[in-house]
Amino acid sequence: MVNMKLLVITQKVDERDGVLGFFHRWLVEFSKHFEYITVICLGRGEYHLPENVKVLSLGKERGVSKFRYLLNFYTYIWSERKNYDAVFVHMNQEYILLGWKVWKLLGKKIYFWRNHKVGNFLTRISVWVSDRVFCTSKGSFTSRFKKTIYMPVGVDSEFFCKSSDVKKTPNSILLLTRISPVKHVDVFIDALYKLNDLNTNFTAYIYGDPTSSDHEYFSKIKFQADKLVRSGKLVFKKGVPNTETPRIYNEHEIFVNLTDSGSFDKTIIEAMLCETLVLVSNESLKDLIGEQLMFKDRDSTNLAQKLNDVLKLSQAQNETLAQKLKNTAQKHSLENLMKQLVGVMQK
Repeated sequence: MVNMKLLVITQKVDERDGVLGFFHRWLVEFSKHFEYITVICLGRGEYHLPENVKVLSLGKERGVSKFRYLLNFYTYIWSERKNYDAVFVHMNQEYILLGWKVWKLLGKKIYFWRNHKVGNFLTRISVWVSDRVFCTSKGSFTSRFKKTIYMPVGVDSEFFCKSSDVKKTPNSILLLTRISPVKHVDVFIDALYKLNDLNTNFTAYIYGDPTSSDHEYFSKIKFQADKLVRSGKLVFKKGVPNTETPRIYNEHEIFVNLTDSGSFDKTIIEAMLCETLVLVSNESLKDLIGEQLMFKDRDSTNLAQKLNDVLKLSQAQNETLAQKLKNTAQKHSLENLMKQLVGVMQK
């Protein structure tokens, strides 16, 4: 443990959240390396954190106004100023834009984690005022800057692992994602129709919920998938808490991820650690995954062919490939991430 106190700013602290629940484990790991952690989040849900972690919410779960968010933010970063030596902002550049002048005045170092392919002038400002920037993908907007350092993805390899108590369903295909146009669920469904036309034996499962703004898209893909659902080839499941996803990965042979190139979706590493084969279209992961498990971006025909090829692998070939993926994924463990982050922040 280093003699250092850290302020962490993130969107949500809720271990049961299907999308952001992973960050709860990040906070647990942070607590092992830093003397004290103060967390400011937009909203909070269920959490169980060590005694040296304090969570402050801006109030989204209470439905407060945006003006109140802003007032709470400035109140917290000033009133807690003696409880942190540096600031770690996770993803949201808005907090850096709001707080950097205060932090510079107080002599606090600013560390910015951002891993998204799209950026703008405000992103550049956020990078400029930060001491160091972290990302995991060469396709990230922030990867172009000299002060950026590449980091492991940060997945808990003890939590996400092969389970001897769960058997994989033969010929099963998994899509675990938020139901949104940017996740290209419609491309996945189209690929399943083409895979079915090849007379391939499979059952696919889609786990996920739409956001409040994506219900129309959800209705469209349900209509699109109707024939597959009625034939038993596709099953829709509600989104699950992040704490339940290891079981789901362990139940399936193949995990498909259609995230655009430029980011690095943690679910890919999570599935690999559970010895589930992955098929991805993200070009920036080609060196990590290998050509065999890559399909062309938003190309349902190519995805169908790749699924067909992988489903034809023998059990021995499947297990060998799954073990290789697991070994590769270990490099992106949460433990490795924290060692590197702490190393940078100690300088």
